[in-house]
Amino acid sequence: MASVEFRRCRKAYPPRVGGTATEVLKGVELAVADGEFLVLVGPSGCGKTTLLRLLAGLESLSGGDVLVGGRSVQRLSPAQRNVAMVFQSYALYPHLSVAQNLAFGLRRSRPRRGLQRIQDGLAHCTAPWPPPLRVHSRREAAIQRRVQEVATMLDLGHLLQRRPRELSGGQKQRVALGRAIAREPAVFLMDEPLSNLDAKLRGETRLAIAQLQKTLGTTTIYVTHDQVEAMTMGHRIAVLHQGELQQVGTPRHLYNQPVNQFVAQFIGHPPMNLLPAMPTPTGLMLGGQALPLSGRLQAAVAQRSCPMVTAGIRAEALHAQAPQDQGPAPNGLAATVMAIEALGHEQLLGCRLAAGQYLVQVRAAADLPVRLGDNIAVTPDQDAWHFFDAQGKA
Repeated sequence: MASVEFRRCRKAYPPRVGGTATEVLKGVELAVADGEFLVLVGPSGCGKTTLLRLLAGLESLSGGDVLVGGRSVQRLSPAQRNVAMVFQSYALYPHLSVAQNLAFGLRRSRPRRGLQRIQDGLAHCTAPWPPPLRVHSRREAAIQRRVQEVATMLDLGHLLQRRPRELSGGQKQRVALGRAIAREPAVFLMDEPLSNLDAKLRGETRLAIAQLQKTLGTTTIYVTHDQVEAMTMGHRIAVLHQGELQQVGTPRHLYNQPVNQFVAQFIGHPPMNLLPAMPTPTGLMLGGQALPLSGRLQAAVAQRSCPMVTAGIRAEALHAQAPQDQGPAPNGLAATVMAIEALGHEQLLGCRLAAGQYLVQVRAAADLPVRLGDNIAVTPDQDAWHFFDAQGKA
């Protein structure tokens, strides 16, 4: 087990003729505790995979340092770093069986002398022979025991003699995980390992990975752009954008207290609704309509002198009132239903507010009787607003 630390890590690729250098990472500072499951999220091209490859030794740093267990690994080869990486494309050897793929890293994890190599090779080749004819090797026997342990852990025992082309996507993913687990590395690196699986299998494998990490207790850095994976798997989430670290915290902390507009819209599904608004002494002015705020938010807004802000509110903090309900909703915003996304247990309503003609998404109960074109009332929770300044900071 080991902690991981990125110290002002920079990565830039040389410029092409007539161009400028491409800076992918811009001084990332990030610490991962021993045994922690950290999820890296961000849009495509933000530097998530590059950060993993720097730790694995597959890319070289342009500046800064990477530490594993308190020791700099910048000058170590990938084989010496004691990390294992699970790739998005599985990266299994097509000419090897499942058992051979699982054992591949074990057979190359330690240097061997000539005689030991010969003995191990003979033991491996004569393994299918009758017992009296086999060549014995303690190292090869230990490898076979470890392969069986990992195969049992991941339910791969019946697949050990198959080739990768004979496996389904989920089975390939388990083999790739098993190959990483077999080595017992200090750190697991996972680069979008579930992106090639269907929705059902992705959910099952997501739970399996989280349970495995909890059982093994190995430090894990997991890259994804999937909201559900990020919110349900990691102890903490680190959000990257354009090569810069935006915020690090628990899933609940990032969801409830985003530090800027980017995090607010990237974390959570659907994204946070963002609306231009003007603070008033008693509340908020949105598209010419006054809305009350809780005492806590009134005090917070009063401390700021910014005349115009961006107000954000989550879909579940907007309460929809059905059109046939009698009486106007207090402090409600008139809205027209423009889209309905039925999810079984709930509905996501796309609504256009009469105040300012702004579009918002509203999370509603599955049995709310609404249709496209209905005029409804949407009431915001007075204590659920988030405010951002002109630079997008909370």
